[in-house]
Amino acid sequence: MFHMPQQTRIVFPGPHDRSVRTVDGQILSVPTDWVLLPPGDAALTRRVKAAGSTWTVQQKKGRKTFSFGVWTPAERIESIRADLEAERATDSYTKRRTADAARRERKQTVYVEDFRGAVLEFLDFAPGYAELTERIADAVTQHATPVGSGTVARTQRISIEQRAELAVIAWLRHQTTAYDDMKIARIKGKRREVRRMLAEQSRKLLEKYRAGLSVESETCPLQRALGKSPSTNVSAS
Repeated sequence: MFHMPQQTRIVFPGPHDRSVRTVDGQILSVPTDWVLLPPGDAALTRRVKAAGSTWTVQQKKGRKTFSFGVWTPAERIESIRADLEAERATDSYTKRRTADAARRERKQTVYVEDFRGAVLEFLDFAPGYAELTERIADAVTQHATPVGSGTVARTQRISIEQRAELAVIAWLRHQTTAYDDMKIARIKGKRREVRRMLAEQSRKLLEKYRAGLSVESETCPLQRALGKSPSTNVSAS
């Protein structure tokens, strides 16, 4: 095995604890004076990377990429950690962190309100179903908007209107269909096909409420998902 510590790399776990695998499959031995800085302290990791060569260990599982930490000289980590701890002990740092947290909270509050409004607009139920509309909007928003949830509501690549629509359809898929218990063949495109089919079912269900049609609560998967009493028949009339 080889080691080339002077080069910053994105690598993958190797065959043993102090080895890594490069993108092209080469096995590298970790230098003896390097240690693995685990993920968790973003500021420390960022400064360690900026200070010199590192090997960032990643592994892809499905569509997600997970970080296993950063290999780098132990002396560098300890020096930067000491500086960071001293900085974090100051009053100015504490005040800045408090102000940042308050700003993020305000931003999140505004986003949750905007997202819930977009969900209500997408649902667009008939007036007789106003209370049901509010309950669905609450359920979808509570599920989709938490920071770090990884849901479609957190992406910035599409408009908030598109996020709301996709979040409602995803919520309906998990709450009103048998999707989570389905045994889907491992054939390319099959899961996407099933999701499209279930999305069409969900859209047809929503259309009933938009049209103000009478819906039997005891058989309606949407009302059952929201915990409606089976003895209650809800209609728009």
